Amino acid sequence: MMQFFVLRGSKGEYQEYELEPGPGLTVLDALFKIRDELDGTLAFRYSCRGAVCGACAMSINGIPRLACRTQVTDLQKEVATALAPSRSPVATRSDARAIYIGPLPNMRVIRDLVVDMEPFFERYRSVRPYLRNMLEENKAGPRMEQMKVSQLEAYTNCVLCACCTSSCPVGGAEPDYLGPAALAKLYRFHIDPREEGVDRLALAEGPNGWGACRFHNNCDKVCPKGVRPSQAIGRARAELMERKGS
Repeated sequence: MMQFFVLRGSKGEYQEYELEPGPGLTVLDALFKIRDELDGTLAFRYSCRGAVCGACAMSINGIPRLACRTQVTDLQKEVATALAPSRSPVATRSDARAIYIGPLPNMRVIRDLVVDMEPFFERYRSVRPYLRNMLEENKAGPRMEQMKVSQLEAYTNCVLCACCTSSCPVGGAEPDYLGPAALAKLYRFHIDPREEGVDRLALAEGPNGWGACRFHNNCDKVCPKGVRPSQAIGRARAELMERKGS
């Protein structure tokens, strides 16, 4: 049997559940078993169950991850990922037979594992995350070279799970910081050759944008899709410095 400790309630107390970890069991599967067989009051968020929607993001053994793609057997043998401390850390495992599950850190808890995502999406929407093509109507857009497509793909896999933002020490201390997800998306549109006449980098030149990042790199370590927000932020800052130096 295996112990699952789930952070619950306004007091933030762990509640223990015991399950037999069968083959292929994910953390999301375990939460379904807990809710359906042991405690029908447990609240958590999910949707696609295929690591596409980002809805089931939560803290698992102290690391923000997608519950639907986190195998229980992998957790039993993994080496803990070292993250820079954030404002509201969640307990890490104490042994290989126990898993600690909590809501995403640095986010307001609505109930149990469900957090308020609206501030995250407000910051995301503020960078205007859509293509604003300035070409004349009915005029064909520019052809994209394969190298440029590859550059864009490095930032287009984001599923808006907020793992990166919730693990960011800067975001935990400065709530107005745009955060790694929004900044990576902003950079993605900045380098898109199909957009003309828009200075994307200027949208985040303020104190809560590019310059606020301290490159702790938690965002790169926890992203379930391999996006590297710190790389995008670093390149944006280098380009802005080059502009000012010219």
